[in-house]
Amino acid sequence: MRASARHILVTDEDLCQEIKNNIESGVDFTEMAEKHSVCPSGTRGGELGIFRRGMMVKEFDEVVFTRSLKIIHGPIKTAFGFHLIEIMDRDVS
Repeated sequence: MRASARHILVTDEDLCQEIKNNIESGVDFTEMAEKHSVCPSGTRGGELGIFRRGMMVKEFDEVVFTRSLKIIHGPIKTAFGFHLIEIMDRDVS
């Protein structure tokens, strides 16, 4: 099973929720990732590319491989901080 996703990682849950509210109000996800994400993927608009189940931490994997595509999920807490995750595509084969 493979998927592609993008995310924004921050260290503060309140900031994570504020960013999510902004995106849902029309602010560009890529712009928010570049501005706020502490993950190196932030420079790519949060793009993580294609990855297989088990390559990400458990909480992240659970969202990516079970929840709906093309909507913003989060805040999702992991050992790294708080994520907003958008699942772009998923291949169940």
